[in-house]
Amino acid sequence: MMNVAPAIVVLGQNSVTVARKIISVLPGATLYGLENRTSGVDVSFTSFGETLRELFVQGRPLIGICAAGILIRTLAPLLSDKRQEPPVLAVAEDGSAVVPLLGGLGGVNDLARRIAEALDVKPAITTTGDLRLGTTLLSPPPGYHLANPDDAKKFISDLLAGAQVKLEGIAPWLSGSKLPIDPNGDLTIQVTERLVTPTANCLVYHPATIAIAISDIIDDAVALVQQLLADAKLEKASVAGIFAPITAADPTIHAVASALGVPARFFTPNQLESLLSQGYSPAQAAAIAATGTSPLSSPSPNIAIAIAPQPIDPSTIGQPRGRLAIIGTGPGGEQWMSPEVKEILKSATDLVGYKTYLDLVGSLADGKQRHESDNREEEARAKMALDLAASGRYVAVVSSGDPGIYAMATAVFEVCDRYAKPEWDSIDIHVAPGISAMQAAAAAIGAPLGHDFCAISLSDILKPWSAIAQRITAAAEADFVIAFYNPVSKERTWQLAEARNILLRYRTPDTPVVLARNLGRPGQTVKAIALDQLAPATADMRTIIIVGSTKTRTIKRSNGSIWVYTPRRYTDFNPLL
Repeated sequence: MMNVAPAIVVLGQNSVTVARKIISVLPGATLYGLENRTSGVDVSFTSFGETLRELFVQGRPLIGICAAGILIRTLAPLLSDKRQEPPVLAVAEDGSAVVPLLGGLGGVNDLARRIAEALDVKPAITTTGDLRLGTTLLSPPPGYHLANPDDAKKFISDLLAGAQVKLEGIAPWLSGSKLPIDPNGDLTIQVTERLVTPTANCLVYHPATIAIAISDIIDDAVALVQQLLADAKLEKASVAGIFAPITAADPTIHAVASALGVPARFFTPNQLESLLSQGYSPAQAAAIAATGTSPLSSPSPNIAIAIAPQPIDPSTIGQPRGRLAIIGTGPGGEQWMSPEVKEILKSATDLVGYKTYLDLVGSLADGKQRHESDNREEEARAKMALDLAASGRYVAVVSSGDPGIYAMATAVFEVCDRYAKPEWDSIDIHVAPGISAMQAAAAAIGAPLGHDFCAISLSDILKPWSAIAQRITAAAEADFVIAFYNPVSKERTWQLAEARNILLRYRTPDTPVVLARNLGRPGQTVKAIALDQLAPATADMRTIIIVGSTKTRTIKRSNGSIWVYTPRRYTDFNPLL
């Protein structure tokens, strides 16, 4: 079955609308579009063939909104093992046809049905077994694992030739199919979570009915869980998930889940309260909550195993561990977002931030819950993000520039430190850096940050002006290049003039000053002026200011533009003296 988010590949803008309909039923899918022919896509490419073959080799399910022939010719040199092929489908540009081409063992027919339903058409499925038997034995539905796919080809051939099959175990998708089921059949389909040895005339399906619950940090947890499964003669392919109290959320839990290739899910104290009051241990309570059945006996008090009567869908049980990513989008356009930030934005369920910054995310915000707030409500925004993450959401707190420079990363950690809610302890918090405004401003005009520099915010909302003035003085005396953030607002105008006056005690009036406004956004301007020309009217909150040191130089070009840079070496410095 498909376990990797698909890639949707389009060659023209007319296909983007159809692609968006497909993405609506395939969350996490990535839209690839031909450069200069498409817009509003996740990834642009220049070579269709190279891109398609690279995705195929990676095992990504491929949905080409194009002619089937071009997909076949492009991928033909790579076809060698049908068991390793990811699903490949061709979709007509107008959405009128959905044709599964490759990946019968990877669930391509099921994927075709989902896409066809979204487009309101009938999928062009041609697999004989699928049509005659009413099911795809090689590609069972979610919740079932085929243990011996190598035996399936002959098995299906025998069925199509008239053989009958007896069904051992419970599987509604099999009992409700067109399979010729007979208690005395020569062929056997066995559905079991137990360890068995398949034979040529028997297909074995392992249902995802086993829940493993862990309630505490355990040394060598992966090895211990595997040993417990072996001792109970249980097949690890039948493990549906690892379950735990949210208070036990720890890398140990995720290590076990990763080793078994299953999700980790967590229960809040309220969800386990009733079971704990009945005398069950936390591990036993989690196992019962996951399956509705009593756990098996276990030699470890911190591990419990229970078996449900039907396959378990972990996504409907408990909640995932909450995740909070504090991201920096860079100062402006999407081209300055890191690949890490784009990946987080694609995966997140909720976006929290100042409306202007959320708007910078563009199409990467599609399908996400937006939680907008005023730019000054940092603490309330951080609390909201943490509470959302504590409920199991994947939250991205969006800052412009770098989130750790006068932005939301500090606000989140301040709130964690000040309020210390127990439910926040389990959240996986991650900071994803971005290009800062001072870096972008420097790059736009040369290299003014080429030597020692510092950054100072001129906002006196969170710190007194006396501290700001002291820092400006110290930086000026030490001859740092200075990047000024938050230079002017409607309520704050005199601070920039005062900063200039302090600097003029240590710098000459012609010291280069860079004014960069709306970096990476419409209306971007970057220019250089002299220090004595710096005034409140020259800047606003969308402006970053870089004041040169005594060593900073300018280069006037023939076209009238200016480069600004700060030399890396002091020409009058001799290290040998």
